[in-house]
Amino acid sequence: MPERAAAAPRQLPVSVMSKSFRLRVGLFGAVVALGLPALPASAGVVARIDQSHQRMRVFVDGMPAYEWPVSTARRGFVTPNGAYRVGRMATMWRSHKYHGAPMPHAMFFRGGYAIHGTYSVGSLGRRASHGCIRLSPGHAATLFRLARDYGGAAVVIRN
Repeated sequence: MPERAAAAPRQLPVSVMSKSFRLRVGLFGAVVALGLPALPASAGVVARIDQSHQRMRVFVDGMPAYEWPVSTARRGFVTPNGAYRVGRMATMWRSHKYHGAPMPHAMFFRGGYAIHGTYSVGSLGRRASHGCIRLSPGHAATLFRLARDYGGAAVVIRN
């Protein structure tokens, strides 16, 4: 018996698609077109770092919870843009690369790059690090606790 050719997929006219469906498709297209990283919907804690303003906004369950000054990479160093998940976490870490420098409440998101506390709080709000994202010790402890309580965190970094 000869095989039947598969019917071509039917395309619905735009007028039949729901308004909310068209909006979701449009937003997804905008995210892709602008190159913005998409994150899983399950990310309970999201830290968004804006390098041009040296600020971190923390969202918990999709709602804004905190906004803090940070320090990212100074001239000659890089804080990588992109979307990441926090991997290793340590309440106190000492840098293997920078002479044992203390990194309280370190949350590693890409290799040796981490969000962590700093005792150089006078530098917060301007570029000062070797690539990590520095926060005040208290803010780092708060973010660390949230990530631990929610089973991790997403990190989104942009210029």
